[in-house]
Amino acid sequence: MYTGKVYSISAMVRWTRYETIVFIAIIAAWVSAYHFLDIAWLKIPWTPMALIGTAVAFVIGFQNNAVYSRIWEARKIWGGIVNTSRTFGVYVRDMISTEHSPEHVAEEAVSREIKAITYRHIAWLTALRHAMRKNKIWETTSKQRTNRELGVRPPEAVNAVEVDLQAYLSEEDLAEILTKDNLPTALLYQQSRHLKKLKEEGMIWEFSFLELEGIIEQLFTLQGQTERIKNFPYPRQYASLNHYFMWLLLLLLPLAMVPQFMELGQDIAEAKPLLGSLFIWFSIPIYVAVAWMFHTMERIGRTGENPFEGTANDVPISTIARGIEIDLRQNLGEIKDEIPAQFPAEKGVQF
Repeated sequence: MYTGKVYSISAMVRWTRYETIVFIAIIAAWVSAYHFLDIAWLKIPWTPMALIGTAVAFVIGFQNNAVYSRIWEARKIWGGIVNTSRTFGVYVRDMISTEHSPEHVAEEAVSREIKAITYRHIAWLTALRHAMRKNKIWETTSKQRTNRELGVRPPEAVNAVEVDLQAYLSEEDLAEILTKDNLPTALLYQQSRHLKKLKEEGMIWEFSFLELEGIIEQLFTLQGQTERIKNFPYPRQYASLNHYFMWLLLLLLPLAMVPQFMELGQDIAEAKPLLGSLFIWFSIPIYVAVAWMFHTMERIGRTGENPFEGTANDVPISTIARGIEIDLRQNLGEIKDEIPAQFPAEKGVQF
């Protein structure tokens, strides 16, 4: 997620500069053809252009609304993960005790169990954010030239998931889940079995066990919701046609705009011949401005289609997960030097 105070116009211009060059080339070619060649008869009335422009504006607006809904839903889901994780941390710390244990259990053993369960939850968060960053064939925004030029990558692209999980799981537990296809699901299964074991040993009261299992159920629900967004793209029939319609408008627009400027120039030439002869060239900045606005709005929609892809405008799930980890480990009583710092925002981008 871009965290700068202002997403400046200069940044937007740099982001779209290659397309802007294409627009300048298109309109310059048409203006030159109309100015130096006798093709004044080749023009399109404004009425069909207005209809096409209205249709394109409608589908771009529809796409942007749908994409914003996907981003906002993704952020709400991860907000739910934050709240549920904090609740889980409190429940684990307060509900695992020797109060109902038939045999004496040392406090150190209780603390180890609390730490193991808390760390496994952090491992679940780590595995989930790694799963959300896996590239899908329809996720192409990060491969675009201007996005690659930014030169920053999400933390999940730096370390493999098994490397990040080593800090939170025992060798036995890590070896077990790495044999599974869905690591977050495997970790929740493992978590549930651990809670059941503690219940059978009397370290968790029956009612407390049901409460903790209810939290596990909520985590499964939240995981399924975030997987739904990740694994179901914005429908291609809308995204592709929207892109083609936008380019159809931009390619046809000079056939209506340039002749109009040429006719206006002829009227002006009666009073100011020089200005009138050059007036057709004023269509270049006007066309570039219109084309840039349509294309940029359409590109913004394409950029936000996949809120977990790992680009500058995505939901910052890495930051959210690390923030939860910091909260949970402080809840265990760990000092700041033992807890990893929050991921830095490189070039104003927080992943």
